[in-house]
Amino acid sequence: MDGGLRELAAPFVAPGPSGVAIRTRLKRLTAVDEEVLRRVGAHLGALASGDLKARCHDGLGHDAKAWATRKRELTPLSSARWAGAITRATHEQWALARRCALTHLQGLQAGVRMLRHRLALPVGQKGSKRAPGGYRSRREWHAKARRLRVLEDRLARERAAWEAGRVHVVRGGKRLARMRHQLPAAQLTQAQWRARWEAARWFLRADGESGKQYGNETIRISPDGEVSIRLPAPLKQWANAPHGRYVLTGRVAFAHRGQEWTDRVAANRAIAYRIHHDPARARWYVTASWQKPVSQTVPLAAALADGVIGVDMNADHLAAWHLDVHGNPTGSPRRFCYDLSGTTQHRDAQLRHALTRLLNWARTCNVTAIAVEDLDFTAEKTREKHGHRKRFRQLIAGLPTGRLRARLVSMADAMGITVVAVDPAYTSKWGAQHWQKPLTSTTRRTTRHDAAAVAIARRAQGYPIRRRTAPPRTHQSDGCGHRTVQAGPDAPGREGPRRRLPGPRTRSVPPDAERTRATRTPTTVRGVRSEQEWVPDSLLLTD
Repeated sequence: MDGGLRELAAPFVAPGPSGVAIRTRLKRLTAVDEEVLRRVGAHLGALASGDLKARCHDGLGHDAKAWATRKRELTPLSSARWAGAITRATHEQWALARRCALTHLQGLQAGVRMLRHRLALPVGQKGSKRAPGGYRSRREWHAKARRLRVLEDRLARERAAWEAGRVHVVRGGKRLARMRHQLPAAQLTQAQWRARWEAARWFLRADGESGKQYGNETIRISPDGEVSIRLPAPLKQWANAPHGRYVLTGRVAFAHRGQEWTDRVAANRAIAYRIHHDPARARWYVTASWQKPVSQTVPLAAALADGVIGVDMNADHLAAWHLDVHGNPTGSPRRFCYDLSGTTQHRDAQLRHALTRLLNWARTCNVTAIAVEDLDFTAEKTREKHGHRKRFRQLIAGLPTGRLRARLVSMADAMGITVVAVDPAYTSKWGAQHWQKPLTSTTRRTTRHDAAAVAIARRAQGYPIRRRTAPPRTHQSDGCGHRTVQAGPDAPGREGPRRRLPGPRTRSVPPDAERTRATRTPTTVRGVRSEQEWVPDSLLLTD
Protein backbone atom coordinates (compact mmCIF):
# COMPACT_ATOMS: atom_id res chain seq x y z
CA MET A 1 0.00 0.00 0.00
CA ASP A 2 1.07 3.61 -0.57
CA GLY A 3 2.21 5.69 2.36
CA GLY A 4 3.56 2.76 4.39
CA LEU A 5 0.15 1.18 5.06
CA ARG A 6 0.05 -2.52 5.70
CA GLU A 7 -1.59 -4.89 3.23
CA LEU A 8 -5.32 -5.26 3.86
CA ALA A 9 -7.00 -8.65 3.83
CA ALA A 10 -10.01 -9.12 1.57
CA PRO A 11 -13.46 -9.39 3.19
CA PHE A 12 -14.95 -12.87 3.39
CA VAL A 13 -18.21 -14.52 4.38
CA ALA A 14 -17.97 -16.16 7.81
CA PRO A 15 -18.90 -19.87 7.78
CA GLY A 16 -22.03 -20.90 9.63
CA PRO A 17 -22.18 -22.93 12.87
CA SER A 18 -21.38 -26.63 12.79
CA GLY A 19 -23.46 -27.68 15.79
CA VAL A 20 -26.48 -26.91 17.94
CA ALA A 21 -26.88 -27.02 21.73
CA ILE A 22 -30.12 -26.45 23.63
CA ARG A 23 -30.82 -26.69 27.35
CA THR A 24 -33.84 -27.16 29.57
CA ARG A 25 -34.55 -27.86 33.22
CA LEU A 26 -35.33 -31.25 34.77
CA LYS A 27 -38.41 -30.57 36.86
CA ARG A 28 -40.51 -32.57 39.34
CA LEU A 29 -37.67 -34.87 40.38
CA THR A 30 -38.20 -37.01 43.47
CA ALA A 31 -35.64 -37.56 46.21
CA VAL A 32 -34.86 -41.00 44.74
CA ASP A 33 -34.29 -39.50 41.29
CA GLU A 34 -31.80 -36.99 42.66
CA GLU A 35 -30.03 -39.68 44.67
CA VAL A 36 -29.63 -41.88 41.60
CA LEU A 37 -28.27 -38.95 39.57
CA ARG A 38 -25.80 -38.11 42.33
CA ARG A 39 -24.54 -41.67 42.60
CA VAL A 40 -24.17 -42.13 38.86
CA GLY A 41 -22.41 -38.76 38.48
CA ALA A 42 -20.02 -39.37 41.36
CA HIS A 43 -19.14 -42.91 40.20
CA LEU A 44 -18.50 -41.91 36.59
CA GLY A 45 -16.68 -38.75 37.73
CA ALA A 46 -14.20 -40.84 39.71
CA LEU A 47 -13.58 -43.00 36.64
CA ALA A 48 -13.10 -39.87 34.50
CA SER A 49 -10.55 -38.47 36.98
CA GLY A 50 -8.51 -41.66 36.89
CA ASP A 51 -8.68 -41.80 33.09
CA LEU A 52 -7.50 -38.18 32.81
CA LYS A 53 -4.58 -38.95 35.08
CA ALA A 54 -3.60 -41.89 32.88
CA ARG A 55 -3.88 -39.78 29.73
CA CYS A 56 -1.70 -37.00 31.17
CA HIS A 57 0.86 -39.60 32.24
CA ASP A 58 1.13 -40.94 28.67
CA GLY A 59 1.81 -37.47 27.27
CA LEU A 60 3.06 -37.46 23.69
CA GLY A 61 3.51 -41.23 23.76
CA HIS A 62 -0.23 -41.83 23.65
CA ASP A 63 -1.59 -43.74 20.65
CA ALA A 64 -4.67 -45.65 19.54
CA LYS A 65 -3.51 -48.79 21.37
CA ALA A 66 -3.26 -46.91 24.68
CA TRP A 67 -6.70 -45.44 24.08
CA ALA A 68 -8.18 -48.91 23.54
CA THR A 69 -6.49 -50.15 26.72
CA ARG A 70 -7.98 -47.35 28.80
CA LYS A 71 -11.45 -48.00 27.39
CA ARG A 72 -11.12 -51.75 28.05
CA GLU A 73 -10.26 -51.08 31.69
CA LEU A 74 -13.26 -48.78 32.18
CA THR A 75 -15.85 -51.03 30.53
CA PRO A 76 -16.35 -53.52 33.46
CA LEU A 77 -16.80 -50.61 35.88
CA SER A 78 -19.42 -48.82 33.75
CA SER A 79 -20.42 -49.98 30.25
CA ALA A 80 -18.95 -49.91 26.77
CA ARG A 81 -20.77 -46.71 25.84
CA TRP A 82 -20.02 -44.97 29.15
CA ALA A 83 -16.34 -45.92 28.75
CA GLY A 84 -16.29 -44.52 25.22
CA ALA A 85 -17.82 -41.22 26.37
CA ILE A 86 -15.31 -40.93 29.24
CA THR A 87 -12.23 -41.61 27.13
CA ARG A 88 -13.40 -39.26 24.39
CA ALA A 89 -14.06 -36.45 26.88
CA THR A 90 -10.64 -37.06 28.45
CA HIS A 91 -8.92 -36.80 25.08
CA GLU A 92 -10.74 -33.54 24.27
CA GLN A 93 -9.83 -32.07 27.67
CA TRP A 94 -6.16 -32.98 27.22
CA ALA A 95 -6.14 -31.47 23.71
CA LEU A 96 -7.72 -28.26 25.02
CA ALA A 97 -5.09 -27.99 27.75
CA ARG A 98 -2.42 -28.54 25.12
CA ARG A 99 -3.73 -25.67 22.98
CA CYS A 100 -3.93 -23.39 26.02
CA ALA A 101 -0.32 -24.26 26.89
CA LEU A 102 0.75 -23.28 23.37
CA THR A 103 -1.10 -19.97 23.64
CA HIS A 104 0.56 -19.27 26.98
CA LEU A 105 3.96 -20.14 25.53
CA GLN A 106 3.45 -17.76 22.61
CA GLY A 107 2.39 -15.00 25.00
CA LEU A 108 5.56 -15.44 27.05
CA GLN A 109 7.68 -15.31 23.90
CA ALA A 110 5.98 -12.08 22.79
CA GLY A 111 6.54 -10.56 26.24
CA VAL A 112 10.23 -11.47 26.26
CA ARG A 113 10.73 -10.00 22.77
CA MET A 114 9.01 -6.76 23.75
CA LEU A 115 11.04 -6.41 26.94
CA ARG A 116 14.31 -6.98 25.12
CA HIS A 117 13.33 -4.42 22.48
CA ARG A 118 12.42 -1.70 24.97
CA LEU A 119 15.41 -2.37 27.23
CA ALA A 120 17.75 -1.94 24.26
CA LEU A 121 16.45 1.59 23.61
CA PRO A 122 17.74 4.67 25.48
CA VAL A 123 15.76 5.77 28.51
CA GLY A 124 13.11 8.32 27.55
CA GLN A 125 13.19 7.66 23.82
CA LYS A 126 9.84 8.27 22.16
CA GLY A 127 8.03 5.46 20.46
CA SER A 128 6.12 5.31 17.19
CA LYS A 129 2.70 4.09 16.19
CA ARG A 130 4.04 0.66 15.36
CA ALA A 131 6.42 0.06 18.26
CA PRO A 132 6.75 1.49 21.79
CA GLY A 133 9.80 3.46 22.81
CA GLY A 134 12.16 3.21 25.73
CA TYR A 135 11.14 3.31 29.37
CA ARG A 136 10.40 6.63 31.04
CA SER A 137 12.93 6.44 33.87
CA ARG A 138 15.95 4.53 35.04
CA ARG A 139 13.92 3.05 37.85
CA GLU A 140 11.35 1.60 35.46
CA TRP A 141 14.15 0.28 33.25
CA HIS A 142 15.64 -1.56 36.24
CA ALA A 143 12.27 -3.06 37.24
CA LYS A 144 11.64 -4.27 33.69
CA ALA A 145 15.12 -5.80 33.52
CA ARG A 146 14.27 -7.88 36.58
CA ARG A 147 10.94 -8.87 35.07
CA LEU A 148 12.74 -9.98 31.91
CA ARG A 149 14.71 -12.51 33.95
CA VAL A 150 11.51 -13.79 35.56
CA LEU A 151 9.80 -14.24 32.20
CA GLU A 152 12.84 -15.95 30.72
CA ASP A 153 12.84 -18.51 33.55
CA ARG A 154 9.10 -19.03 33.17
CA LEU A 155 9.48 -19.38 29.41
CA ALA A 156 12.17 -22.02 29.85
CA ARG A 157 9.90 -24.07 32.14
CA GLU A 158 6.92 -23.80 29.81
CA ARG A 159 9.00 -24.71 26.76
CA ALA A 160 10.38 -27.78 28.54
CA ALA A 161 6.84 -28.83 29.57
CA TRP A 162 5.61 -28.34 26.01
CA GLU A 163 8.39 -30.44 24.52
CA ALA A 164 7.77 -33.18 27.11
CA GLY A 165 4.00 -33.15 26.51
CA ARG A 166 3.06 -32.21 30.09
CA VAL A 167 -0.20 -30.32 30.61
CA HIS A 168 -1.84 -28.88 33.73
CA VAL A 169 -5.51 -29.84 34.04
CA VAL A 170 -7.90 -29.57 37.00
CA ARG A 171 -11.20 -31.44 36.76
CA GLY A 172 -13.75 -29.03 38.12
CA GLY A 173 -11.79 -25.91 37.20
CA LYS A 174 -8.71 -24.16 38.56
CA ARG A 175 -10.73 -21.15 39.67
CA LEU A 176 -13.06 -23.25 41.80
CA ALA A 177 -10.11 -25.16 43.25
CA ARG A 178 -8.38 -21.93 44.32
CA MET A 179 -11.63 -20.61 45.75
CA ARG A 180 -11.28 -23.18 48.55
CA HIS A 181 -8.60 -20.97 50.14
CA GLN A 182 -10.68 -17.77 49.80
CA LEU A 183 -14.09 -18.75 51.11
CA PRO A 184 -14.77 -15.49 53.02
CA ALA A 185 -14.03 -13.40 49.94
CA ALA A 186 -16.27 -15.68 47.83
CA GLN A 187 -19.01 -15.52 50.50
CA LEU A 188 -19.22 -19.30 50.66
CA THR A 189 -19.16 -21.80 53.47
CA GLN A 190 -17.09 -24.93 53.29
CA ALA A 191 -20.21 -27.06 52.75
CA GLN A 192 -21.37 -24.84 49.89
CA TRP A 193 -17.97 -24.94 48.24
CA ARG A 194 -17.82 -28.71 48.65
CA ALA A 195 -21.22 -29.10 46.96
CA ARG A 196 -20.07 -27.00 43.99
CA TRP A 197 -16.77 -28.85 43.76
CA GLU A 198 -18.36 -32.28 43.71
CA ALA A 199 -21.03 -31.24 41.20
CA ALA A 200 -18.37 -29.81 38.86
CA ARG A 201 -16.44 -33.12 38.92
CA TRP A 202 -19.42 -35.38 38.21
CA PHE A 203 -19.69 -37.02 34.81
CA LEU A 204 -23.15 -37.42 33.25
CA ARG A 205 -22.48 -37.12 29.53
CA ALA A 206 -23.41 -39.55 26.76
CA ASP A 207 -22.58 -39.40 23.07
CA GLY A 208 -25.30 -39.90 20.48
CA GLU A 209 -25.52 -42.79 18.06
CA SER A 210 -27.56 -42.76 14.86
CA GLY A 211 -29.83 -45.74 14.31
CA LYS A 212 -30.42 -46.39 18.01
CA GLN A 213 -33.74 -45.66 19.64
CA TYR A 214 -34.23 -41.87 19.96
CA GLY A 215 -30.60 -41.29 18.89
CA ASN A 216 -28.92 -42.23 22.19
CA GLU A 217 -28.63 -45.56 23.95
CA THR A 218 -27.17 -44.34 27.25
CA ILE A 219 -29.23 -41.22 28.09
CA ARG A 220 -32.50 -41.56 26.21
CA ILE A 221 -35.22 -38.90 25.95
CA SER A 222 -38.41 -39.83 24.15
CA PRO A 223 -40.45 -37.33 22.08
CA ASP A 224 -42.92 -36.97 24.94
CA GLY A 225 -40.11 -35.98 27.36
CA GLU A 226 -39.47 -39.22 29.27
CA VAL A 227 -35.83 -39.45 30.46
CA SER A 228 -34.16 -42.79 31.10
CA ILE A 229 -30.53 -43.55 31.97
CA ARG A 230 -28.52 -46.71 31.45
CA LEU A 231 -26.98 -47.34 34.88
CA PRO A 232 -23.34 -48.42 35.26
CA ALA A 233 -22.70 -52.03 36.26
CA PRO A 234 -22.02 -51.35 40.00
CA LEU A 235 -25.34 -49.43 40.31
CA LYS A 236 -27.70 -51.94 38.69
CA GLN A 237 -29.66 -52.35 41.93
CA TRP A 238 -31.15 -48.86 41.45
CA ALA A 239 -32.81 -49.78 38.15
CA ASN A 240 -36.60 -49.41 37.90
CA ALA A 241 -36.95 -50.41 34.23
CA PRO A 242 -35.79 -53.41 32.12
CA HIS A 243 -32.21 -53.75 30.85
CA GLY A 244 -30.69 -51.95 33.83
CA ARG A 245 -32.27 -48.56 33.12
CA TYR A 246 -33.67 -45.93 35.45
CA VAL A 247 -36.58 -43.74 34.33
CA LEU A 248 -36.89 -40.32 35.94
CA THR A 249 -40.24 -39.14 37.24
CA GLY A 250 -40.21 -35.70 35.63
CA ARG A 251 -40.64 -34.92 31.95
CA VAL A 252 -38.64 -32.43 29.90
CA ALA A 253 -39.56 -30.13 27.03
CA PHE A 254 -37.19 -28.02 24.91
CA ALA A 255 -38.61 -24.59 24.13
CA HIS A 256 -35.74 -23.38 21.93
CA ARG A 257 -35.44 -25.40 18.68
CA GLY A 258 -37.94 -27.85 20.12
CA GLN A 259 -39.38 -28.87 16.77
CA GLU A 260 -35.93 -29.49 15.32
CA TRP A 261 -35.06 -31.67 18.32
CA THR A 262 -38.34 -33.61 18.00
CA ASP A 263 -37.67 -34.34 14.33
CA ARG A 264 -34.23 -35.74 15.11
CA VAL A 265 -35.53 -37.89 17.96
CA ALA A 266 -38.35 -39.27 15.82
CA ALA A 267 -35.85 -40.13 13.06
CA ASN A 268 -33.44 -41.83 15.54
CA ARG A 269 -30.63 -39.47 14.62
CA ALA A 270 -27.64 -38.99 16.94
CA ILE A 271 -28.12 -36.57 19.85
CA ALA A 272 -25.64 -36.11 22.72
CA TYR A 273 -26.94 -35.32 26.21
CA ARG A 274 -25.34 -33.86 29.31
CA ILE A 275 -26.98 -33.66 32.75
CA HIS A 276 -25.52 -31.25 35.28
CA HIS A 277 -26.48 -29.89 38.69
CA ASP A 278 -26.50 -26.29 39.94
CA PRO A 279 -26.04 -26.46 43.75
CA ALA A 280 -26.58 -22.71 44.20
CA ARG A 281 -30.11 -22.97 42.80
CA ALA A 282 -30.70 -26.63 43.65
CA ARG A 283 -31.70 -27.32 40.05
CA TRP A 284 -30.93 -30.02 37.48
CA TYR A 285 -30.49 -29.28 33.79
CA VAL A 286 -30.12 -31.37 30.64
CA THR A 287 -28.35 -30.13 27.49
CA ALA A 288 -28.96 -31.68 24.08
CA SER A 289 -26.46 -31.14 21.28
CA TRP A 290 -25.96 -32.43 17.78
CA GLN A 291 -23.88 -31.71 14.73
CA LYS A 292 -25.28 -30.10 11.63
CA PRO A 293 -23.79 -29.69 8.18
CA VAL A 294 -22.25 -26.28 7.66
CA SER A 295 -24.62 -24.17 5.60
CA GLN A 296 -23.57 -23.37 2.05
CA THR A 297 -21.57 -20.16 2.02
CA VAL A 298 -23.38 -17.39 0.18
CA PRO A 299 -21.25 -15.56 -2.42
CA LEU A 300 -20.10 -12.17 -1.22
CA ALA A 301 -21.75 -10.32 -4.10
CA ALA A 302 -25.10 -12.02 -3.44
CA ALA A 303 -24.92 -11.27 0.28
CA LEU A 304 -24.32 -7.56 -0.40
CA ALA A 305 -26.98 -7.23 -3.09
CA ASP A 306 -29.42 -5.43 -0.77
CA GLY A 307 -26.91 -3.32 1.12
CA VAL A 308 -25.13 -4.05 4.38
CA ILE A 309 -25.15 -3.03 8.03
CA GLY A 310 -21.75 -2.16 9.48
CA VAL A 311 -21.24 -2.99 13.15
CA ASP A 312 -18.50 -1.56 15.34
CA MET A 313 -18.03 -3.46 18.60
CA ASN A 314 -17.14 -1.52 21.75
CA ALA A 315 -16.81 -2.24 25.44
CA ASP A 316 -20.39 -1.30 26.27
CA HIS A 317 -22.36 -1.13 23.01
CA LEU A 318 -22.61 -2.07 19.35
CA ALA A 319 -22.64 0.87 16.91
CA ALA A 320 -24.43 0.07 13.65
CA TRP A 321 -25.31 1.92 10.46
CA HIS A 322 -27.19 0.82 7.36
CA LEU A 323 -25.52 1.45 3.96
CA ASP A 324 -27.17 1.05 0.57
CA VAL A 325 -25.65 -0.80 -2.38
CA HIS A 326 -23.68 2.31 -3.39
CA GLY A 327 -21.98 2.65 0.00
CA ASN A 328 -24.01 5.62 1.19
CA PRO A 329 -25.25 5.72 4.82
CA THR A 330 -29.04 5.75 5.01
CA GLY A 331 -31.23 6.65 7.94
CA SER A 332 -29.74 7.23 11.36
CA PRO A 333 -27.14 5.18 13.25
CA ARG A 334 -28.31 2.71 15.86
CA ARG A 335 -26.73 1.79 19.18
CA PHE A 336 -27.31 -1.49 21.04
CA CYS A 337 -26.01 -1.27 24.59
CA TYR A 338 -25.02 -4.09 26.94
CA ASP A 339 -23.46 -4.43 30.38
CA LEU A 340 -20.58 -6.91 30.65
CA SER A 341 -20.28 -6.77 34.44
CA GLY A 342 -21.48 -9.46 36.82
CA THR A 343 -21.63 -13.21 36.37
CA THR A 344 -20.92 -15.14 33.21
CA GLN A 345 -24.60 -15.91 32.70
CA HIS A 346 -25.47 -12.21 33.02
CA ARG A 347 -22.81 -11.17 30.49
CA ASP A 348 -23.91 -13.83 28.04
CA ALA A 349 -27.56 -12.81 28.39
CA GLN A 350 -26.66 -9.15 27.79
CA LEU A 351 -24.72 -10.07 24.66
CA ARG A 352 -27.53 -12.24 23.29
CA HIS A 353 -30.10 -9.51 23.94
CA ALA A 354 -28.03 -6.91 22.07
CA LEU A 355 -27.48 -9.26 19.12
CA THR A 356 -31.17 -10.10 19.00
CA ARG A 357 -32.08 -6.42 18.69
CA LEU A 358 -29.40 -5.94 16.03
CA LEU A 359 -30.67 -8.85 13.92
CA ASN A 360 -34.29 -7.77 14.25
CA TRP A 361 -33.33 -4.29 13.05
CA ALA A 362 -31.46 -5.81 10.10
CA ARG A 363 -34.58 -7.72 9.17
CA THR A 364 -36.70 -4.55 9.23
CA CYS A 365 -34.15 -2.89 6.91
CA ASN A 366 -34.50 -5.80 4.44
CA VAL A 367 -30.76 -6.44 4.69
CA THR A 368 -29.26 -9.92 4.47
CA ALA A 369 -25.65 -9.07 5.40
CA ILE A 370 -23.92 -7.70 8.50
CA ALA A 371 -20.28 -6.58 8.36
CA VAL A 372 -18.08 -6.93 11.44
CA GLU A 373 -14.36 -6.64 12.10
CA ASP A 374 -12.26 -9.79 12.22
CA LEU A 375 -10.74 -8.78 15.55
CA ASP A 376 -7.93 -10.64 17.28
CA PHE A 377 -6.27 -8.90 20.23
CA THR A 378 -3.85 -11.74 20.98
CA ALA A 379 -0.80 -9.58 20.31
CA GLU A 380 -2.36 -6.46 21.86
CA LYS A 381 -3.08 -7.84 25.33
CA THR A 382 0.53 -8.15 26.40
CA ARG A 383 1.43 -6.28 29.55
CA GLU A 384 4.90 -5.54 28.23
CA LYS A 385 3.72 -3.67 25.12
CA HIS A 386 1.40 -1.15 26.74
CA GLY A 387 3.17 -0.92 30.08
CA HIS A 388 1.43 1.50 32.44
CA ARG A 389 -1.71 1.76 30.25
CA LYS A 390 -3.62 -0.55 32.55
CA ARG A 391 -7.08 0.73 31.70
CA PHE A 392 -6.43 0.25 28.00
CA ARG A 393 -5.31 -3.34 28.57
CA GLN A 394 -8.39 -3.99 30.68
CA LEU A 395 -10.57 -2.52 27.92
CA ILE A 396 -9.06 -4.79 25.27
CA ALA A 397 -9.22 -7.86 27.49
CA GLY A 398 -12.86 -7.14 28.32
CA LEU A 399 -14.04 -7.07 24.72
CA PRO A 400 -15.91 -10.36 24.09
CA THR A 401 -14.57 -10.82 20.57
CA GLY A 402 -14.68 -14.61 20.48
CA ARG A 403 -18.03 -14.93 22.24
CA LEU A 404 -19.63 -12.19 20.12
CA ARG A 405 -18.38 -13.74 16.89
CA ALA A 406 -19.69 -17.20 17.82
CA ARG A 407 -23.04 -15.87 19.04
CA LEU A 408 -23.53 -13.58 16.04
CA VAL A 409 -22.75 -16.30 13.49
CA SER A 410 -25.09 -18.79 15.17
CA MET A 411 -28.00 -16.38 15.65
CA ALA A 412 -27.60 -14.82 12.19
CA ASP A 413 -27.61 -18.26 10.55
CA ALA A 414 -30.92 -19.07 12.25
CA MET A 415 -32.44 -15.86 10.82
CA GLY A 416 -30.96 -16.25 7.33
CA ILE A 417 -28.53 -13.33 7.64
CA THR A 418 -24.94 -13.52 6.36
CA VAL A 419 -21.99 -12.30 8.42
CA VAL A 420 -19.13 -10.66 6.48
CA ALA A 421 -15.75 -10.30 8.23
CA VAL A 422 -13.42 -7.47 7.21
CA ASP A 423 -9.89 -6.41 8.06
CA PRO A 424 -9.99 -4.10 11.13
CA ALA A 425 -7.03 -1.96 10.06
CA TYR A 426 -7.60 1.82 10.21
CA THR A 427 -11.42 1.56 10.38
CA SER A 428 -11.78 3.73 13.50
CA LYS A 429 -9.12 6.23 12.41
CA TRP A 430 -10.30 6.71 8.84
CA GLY A 431 -13.95 6.59 9.84
CA ALA A 432 -13.50 9.48 12.27
CA GLN A 433 -11.32 11.39 9.82
CA HIS A 434 -13.49 11.12 6.72
CA TRP A 435 -17.05 10.34 7.83
CA GLN A 436 -17.69 11.76 11.30
CA LYS A 437 -17.87 15.43 10.30
CA PRO A 438 -19.78 15.03 6.99
CA LEU A 439 -22.44 12.89 8.73
CA THR A 440 -22.91 15.33 11.62
CA SER A 441 -25.76 17.80 11.35
CA THR A 442 -27.77 20.11 13.58
CA THR A 443 -30.16 17.26 14.42
CA ARG A 444 -27.70 14.37 14.54
CA ARG A 445 -24.44 13.96 16.40
CA THR A 446 -22.20 11.32 14.86
CA THR A 447 -19.67 9.62 17.12
CA ARG A 448 -16.39 7.95 16.23
CA HIS A 449 -18.02 4.57 16.66
CA ASP A 450 -20.81 5.43 14.21
CA ALA A 451 -18.24 6.59 11.67
CA ALA A 452 -16.27 3.37 12.22
CA ALA A 453 -19.42 1.36 11.44
CA VAL A 454 -19.66 3.20 8.10
CA ALA A 455 -16.00 2.42 7.39
CA ILE A 456 -16.52 -1.27 8.18
CA ALA A 457 -19.53 -1.53 5.89
CA ARG A 458 -17.80 0.27 3.00
CA ARG A 459 -14.79 -2.04 3.27
CA ALA A 460 -17.11 -5.05 3.13
CA GLN A 461 -18.68 -3.66 -0.05
CA GLY A 462 -15.28 -3.09 -1.65
CA TYR A 463 -15.51 0.70 -1.59
CA PRO A 464 -12.64 2.84 -0.28
CA ILE A 465 -13.04 4.35 3.17
CA ARG A 466 -11.13 7.56 2.66
CA ARG A 467 -12.99 10.28 0.79
CA ARG A 468 -11.23 12.54 -1.73
CA THR A 469 -10.88 16.25 -0.96
CA ALA A 470 -13.60 18.28 -2.67
CA PRO A 471 -12.54 21.24 -4.89
CA PRO A 472 -13.97 24.76 -4.53
CA ARG A 473 -17.63 25.14 -5.51
CA THR A 474 -16.72 27.13 -8.66
CA HIS A 475 -14.71 24.20 -9.98
CA GLN A 476 -16.88 21.22 -8.97
CA SER A 477 -18.21 20.75 -12.49
CA ASP A 478 -15.36 21.95 -14.70
CA GLY A 479 -13.84 20.10 -17.60
CA CYS A 480 -11.28 18.27 -15.46
CA GLY A 481 -13.92 16.19 -13.72
CA HIS A 482 -15.39 16.01 -10.25
CA ARG A 483 -12.70 15.20 -7.72
CA THR A 484 -15.09 13.51 -5.28
CA VAL A 485 -15.63 10.61 -7.66
CA GLN A 486 -14.75 7.38 -5.79
CA ALA A 487 -12.38 4.82 -7.16
CA GLY A 488 -13.80 1.51 -8.31
CA PRO A 489 -13.48 -1.68 -6.23
CA ASP A 490 -10.87 -3.06 -8.61
CA ALA A 491 -8.72 0.09 -8.75
CA PRO A 492 -5.22 -0.60 -7.38
CA GLY A 493 -4.19 1.48 -4.41
CA ARG A 494 -7.68 2.89 -3.82
CA GLU A 495 -7.08 2.80 -0.04
CA GLY A 496 -3.83 4.73 -0.39
CA PRO A 497 -3.24 8.47 -0.67
CA ARG A 498 -4.21 10.21 -3.92
CA ARG A 499 -1.32 10.87 -6.28
CA ARG A 500 -0.35 14.55 -6.55
CA LEU A 501 -0.51 15.98 -10.05
CA PRO A 502 1.42 19.07 -11.18
CA GLY A 503 -0.40 22.31 -11.81
CA PRO A 504 -2.81 24.51 -9.83
CA ARG A 505 -4.30 23.03 -6.65
CA THR A 506 -7.80 23.09 -8.15
CA ARG A 507 -6.62 21.32 -11.32
CA SER A 508 -9.15 23.39 -13.25
CA VAL A 509 -6.44 24.53 -15.72
CA PRO A 510 -4.01 21.99 -17.15
CA PRO A 511 -0.35 22.85 -16.64
CA ASP A 512 1.41 24.73 -19.46
CA ALA A 513 -1.88 25.55 -21.17
CA GLU A 514 -2.30 28.72 -23.27
CA ARG A 515 -5.20 31.10 -22.75
CA THR A 516 -7.98 30.86 -25.30
CA ARG A 517 -9.53 34.27 -24.62
CA ALA A 518 -8.41 37.69 -23.47
CA THR A 519 -9.06 39.01 -20.02
CA ARG A 520 -12.31 40.98 -19.88
CA THR A 521 -12.26 44.58 -18.67
CA PRO A 522 -14.27 45.14 -15.51
CA THR A 523 -17.40 47.22 -15.85
CA THR A 524 -16.96 49.04 -12.58
CA VAL A 525 -15.40 52.50 -12.55
CA ARG A 526 -12.93 51.61 -9.86
CA GLY A 527 -11.79 48.58 -11.73
CA VAL A 528 -11.31 50.19 -15.17
CA ARG A 529 -7.69 50.53 -16.13
CA SER A 530 -6.53 54.04 -17.08
CA GLU A 531 -4.71 54.66 -20.34
CA GLN A 532 -2.79 57.60 -18.83
CA GLU A 533 0.62 57.19 -17.32
CA TRP A 534 1.33 58.91 -14.03
CA VAL A 535 4.59 60.87 -13.88
CA PRO A 536 5.74 62.35 -10.58
CA ASP A 537 6.68 66.07 -10.47
CA SER A 538 10.28 67.06 -10.03
CA LEU A 539 11.49 68.39 -6.73
CA LEU A 540 11.18 72.14 -6.21
CA LEU A 541 14.41 74.05 -6.35
CA THR A 542 14.80 76.48 -3.48
CA ASP A 543 17.52 78.88 -2.68
